[in-house]
Amino acid sequence: MKKVLKLSATLILLFIMGVIGVLLTNVLIERSVADKVYNSTKDIPANKVGLLLGTIKTLSNGNVNLYYKYRINAALELYRAGKIRYVLVSGDNSRAEYDESTTMKNDLVAGGIPESKIFLDYAGFRTLDSVVRSKEVFGQESITCISQQFHNERAIFIAKNKGINAIGYNAKDVSYRYDKKTKFREKLARIKMVLDLIVGKQPKFLGEKVLIG
Repeated sequence: MKKVLKLSATLILLFIMGVIGVLLTNVLIERSVADKVYNSTKDIPANKVGLLLGTIKTLSNGNVNLYYKYRINAALELYRAGKIRYVLVSGDNSRAEYDESTTMKNDLVAGGIPESKIFLDYAGFRTLDSVVRSKEVFGQESITCISQQFHNERAIFIAKNKGINAIGYNAKDVSYRYDKKTKFREKLARIKMVLDLIVGKQPKFLGEKVLIG
């Protein structure tokens, strides 16, 4: 009985420590990038390149992914306001039938951005890959990340640790009721991001340099 109680107490302590670790990590990230995220095109500084972080367009139920829709809208807003001159679309193209970057490019073109102003990164498998490749492959020392605020915060935190001057333009977020899974997963993604930065995790692919502009 004593062994069971001792084990239970240890598990409870580990759980509490884990929760505290998640909360502290989130506070650290949010505070460290608080002055780097913007909700208005009037307030955000201009950058040559906006890094549009990819996501799937259509959900398994056939509905349009609101994260996708709002990110496209945000990129169009920035371009129309003259706050970016080029869009670097970084998404997952790990399978022939799955191509986030090209799908996003097509919708950006439909929204009025010339195809010549859009560059595609097909190896943006993770946020870390997208951010690091924007510098190492596409030569950008300063970028505007385009995604929802929680995602921008993580991307900017990575950028700060990789010597990239990054700010973020926040796309409209979706309600917690709409997507509880993503909100929960983001908490864990931030823990993994910190561990990746500590061990010096690198993108899956780098490759030849690409000149933007």
